[in-house]
Amino acid sequence: MLVRATCAVVLAILTGVSANAQMRGHGGPVRAVAVSSDGASAISGSFDTSAIRWSLSRNAAEQVLRFHESAVNAVAILKDGRVVTGGEDGKIAVWKQGASLPERTFEGHTAPVVALAVSPDGGTVASASWDRTIRLWPLAGGPPRVLEGHTQNVNGVAFTADGNSLVSAGYDATIRIWPLSGNAAPVVATLPAALNAVVVAADGEIAAAGANGSLYFVSPKGEPTGSMDITETPVISLAMSPNGALLAAAGIRGSVAVVDRKARMILRSLVGPGLPVWSVAFFPDNKILLTGGADRMVRRWNTETGEPVGAVPLNEAGDPLAAYAGDRGAEIYRACIACHTLSPDEGNRAGPTLSGIFGRKIATLPGYSFSEALRKLDIVWTPETVSKLFEIGPAAYTPGTKMPEQTIGSAEDRKALMEFLQKATVAK
Repeated sequence: MLVRATCAVVLAILTGVSANAQMRGHGGPVRAVAVSSDGASAISGSFDTSAIRWSLSRNAAEQVLRFHESAVNAVAILKDGRVVTGGEDGKIAVWKQGASLPERTFEGHTAPVVALAVSPDGGTVASASWDRTIRLWPLAGGPPRVLEGHTQNVNGVAFTADGNSLVSAGYDATIRIWPLSGNAAPVVATLPAALNAVVVAADGEIAAAGANGSLYFVSPKGEPTGSMDITETPVISLAMSPNGALLAAAGIRGSVAVVDRKARMILRSLVGPGLPVWSVAFFPDNKILLTGGADRMVRRWNTETGEPVGAVPLNEAGDPLAAYAGDRGAEIYRACIACHTLSPDEGNRAGPTLSGIFGRKIATLPGYSFSEALRKLDIVWTPETVSKLFEIGPAAYTPGTKMPEQTIGSAEDRKALMEFLQKATVAK
């Protein structure tokens, strides 16, 4: 069962104006954000299965959109003000402003949709999915074009500025540049790490977010042109300012690096409440950044000063790991807070609670809806099996999982995490 925003919270948001420029309304981590080209509105998607359309002048929600059966992983705004949402359920929905139901839906993906992009002419929506395909959906109607070739999850997609090509990035560590006219094969660039997101500048340069904490740069012809270290943990979201000068790279431990793209230099870091930041988007002025993260907040930041815009409300639940200060395993576990709780009182989030996990067979926790694929697996959770999950990755160890793909390469870090979980998940 996913965490959902209560009716009372939604009503309060829809009828009141926030006292600051931070926006609260989702009942789960904010997985995706996008800002309109005029800077007047934004759309956010959440693990709570909803999307919220925000007025950025009033800092308040205008509408809560509910259609998807599970997490809303991707959002986009069309030139005419319509919004597009993509979900873990593999579905894509197009919404007119004010409508309570989608204007139309697109179905065809057989695994979560995790990224969306709109063509420069506004006529096509591209979707990236963990079914290892990209689909191009004509908004005027007609069947989608399916692009195949990635050998693992496709995590990012972006059009080139001229609309002649599409760029995709995947967990197979490849960037693929797909010509959209004719039948030419894509140009493939293989990079040193799995990739979580991709953006393309007006000059054609491609930037991709690495699961090893690095940014990688690729020329319009598919030639790797450089890299830079951002963090020790995965970069999970990436945005480019409209003028192409800046990149915002969000890490799984909660900070966002503001990068000078040409100089390959980190200008400053935006430091929030220490929780994963799942999504970033620039305002049209190239100066203000919108972020969404595990604390369920949509926050504004001034990228020139590195400071939040308006007061910064704290997560009312406090730091769930405060009692474990200084514990290396607890710090590694911070990346898991978005989806899992440690005690039965907190219940399930996007993923099941970990309370009492050791000794439990996979996909048997009452009250959580597991996939049929997981229910067929013969795994009992022990420190050894959970460690193996993070050694080789969820997709390989538990095929059919909804869990975001990430690994822990250090055996010492895996050991520290297991020792922490043995202490923190004992059912009281």
